[in-house]
Amino acid sequence: MSDRKEFRDLATPEAARAAIDSLDLSPAPETVPLEDARGRVLAERVDAAIDVPGFDRASMDGYAVRARDTFGADEVDPAELDLVGAVHAGAAPDVTVEPGTCAEISTGAVMPDGTDAVVMVERTDEVGGGADDGDPDAEGDAPDRIAVRTAVAPGDHVMSAGADIAAGARALGPGTRLTPREIGLLSALGVDEVPVAGKPRVGIVSTGDELVRPGETLDPSRGEIYDVNSTTIAAGVEEAGGEPVLYPHAGDDYDEMERLLRRAADECDLVLSSGSTSASAVDVIYRVIEERGDLLLHGVAVKPGKPMLVGRLDRGGSEESGDRAGESAYVGLPGYPVSALTIFRTFVAPAIRGAAGQPEPATATVEGRMAAGERYGEGRMRLMPVGLLDLDDGDRPLVYPVDKGSGATTSLVEADGVVAVDPDTEYLDRGERVAVQLFSPDVRPPTLLGVGEDDPALNRLLDRLDSPRYLPVGSREGLRRLRDGVPDVAVVAGPTGRDVDAVDLGGWTREWGLVVPEGNPDGVTGLADLVDGDLRLVNRPTDSGLRRSLDDALADLAAERDESRRALTDRIDGYELTVRAFESPVRTVLAGDADAGLGLRETAERLGCGFVSLGDQPVSVRAAPDRVERDAVAELADALDDLGGAAGDDGKPDLLADLPGYSRNSRNDP
Repeated sequence: MSDRKEFRDLATPEAARAAIDSLDLSPAPETVPLEDARGRVLAERVDAAIDVPGFDRASMDGYAVRARDTFGADEVDPAELDLVGAVHAGAAPDVTVEPGTCAEISTGAVMPDGTDAVVMVERTDEVGGGADDGDPDAEGDAPDRIAVRTAVAPGDHVMSAGADIAAGARALGPGTRLTPREIGLLSALGVDEVPVAGKPRVGIVSTGDELVRPGETLDPSRGEIYDVNSTTIAAGVEEAGGEPVLYPHAGDDYDEMERLLRRAADECDLVLSSGSTSASAVDVIYRVIEERGDLLLHGVAVKPGKPMLVGRLDRGGSEESGDRAGESAYVGLPGYPVSALTIFRTFVAPAIRGAAGQPEPATATVEGRMAAGERYGEGRMRLMPVGLLDLDDGDRPLVYPVDKGSGATTSLVEADGVVAVDPDTEYLDRGERVAVQLFSPDVRPPTLLGVGEDDPALNRLLDRLDSPRYLPVGSREGLRRLRDGVPDVAVVAGPTGRDVDAVDLGGWTREWGLVVPEGNPDGVTGLADLVDGDLRLVNRPTDSGLRRSLDDALADLAAERDESRRALTDRIDGYELTVRAFESPVRTVLAGDADAGLGLRETAERLGCGFVSLGDQPVSVRAAPDRVERDAVAELADALDDLGGAAGDDGKPDLLADLPGYSRNSRNDP
């Protein structure tokens, strides 16, 4: 009677998954050129090193003007301005616009000195023309003056420097899968190589004397068949984010099978074999694993695919590959191609995706519910970029618009898909069902959605979370969105003047003040120097918490002087000059375009500037009351509780370590 090895007790599918999850398939991170990065996963955060755009640019064809020169202009009584020249995209402006003048400008061109707005060409008329030179081939003489039939405000039809993304901002976080959208953003930032999670190397060994590789001569009379599994599983490995390595197929000889498996173990993170996994005496691969490694599981209660092996193979025994310490993960797949592929997709592919940092695949279209009302009535179909947030409440995911304008690449990165809005639709109501066309079938919604203030400590905090999404819209706008029920949390800095029902999860304080050139050459000591001296300031937008603290401090100074705050701000050169993110004022000062900037001690010291302290500002993370019990929010609260302490069990340093001017706030501190 032949020697047979009976199956052990069949494992449940859950036990099979647990066995595979216990294997270590993780490769080391690597750096790859940007052109090779599509489909890879970021291993660490990428911050913007430059402003995008790097200059104030026109967002449409028209005329660059001083906005105040158009005040009061309308169709009946237009404002007439002298035309002093033209500026085209890709060329440095060679004109300066003085009061009462304008310059023709093309979409994407640099705004010339003296201008702060663009009037679209459709709202203007040419008035007068140059002298007729008598040239019959000339297309026409340039006008002397331009009649402007509408008033514009500063910033109209202008994309300011850093409006898309500002230097120092968190561009992409670890775990981000790089699609053409993310690669476009990295290109805009000038990044030429990126740190990515390594691809697990997966060795593939097909066994059986009957197998013949495609392309070789097949002898059906001997029962030979083509090796389907090697190429099929290799394609599945690559699709899951791994790097397949095909080895010569092994027969049913024990010594040859052992040699190939040990060679594959030395060279790969995971070894997959197919065939020779049944209980037959001729199928001996399980004996190789038991004798040269550790067999964790033999047989699983699924159909098809019962004969499945899970284990580990010792390394360091292959003459071809040399000595390599440790173990390689091992999974034995059934020999029949349908069974092998079924087991691979069900159990192995998720493990490879996890090791490679790849998300689980999703359907290409999902149905969601609008998180807030959205008005639209331009009479054209709208492909609205949207983000998804799955609240795990059994209902459809929340859908919220993510649209910063057609020129902003970050709109695509922050969105998961688009909603096609019919031309006849003027309003999408809150809670209304919509169909979201995902950018790709493997899009995974963020685990947590946050909005609000931008901050260096916050960037570190987000790195500790699993797939968060954060929109740096400012403190005031963040609280408004939290009140409207869209995000899970809002990060708020300083006084806000808004009363919103929220739960304080904790936070930190940061030292704020005036960033000045190294050595403080102008001897700046405080706000009075900005009001009384000949200094140029670079400010933050009104939604920023830093701006609110500055305005409150100016109000206190005005009260001391028995003046209005407006009287003081009118005397500060550049008070209305705003930049997008916390690093932007420092970089403006470093470039020599301002004498002082509103910023943080941390950023000033890190980038080599001087700093004049104006106080400490609290930063708090506030959660929507109905979201506090969500796992992602609880994970965030736990991370906040660890602020200001020693390194945790995971060995990671405290989030506030090496951040000058930062200290911890306890949860619910006043």
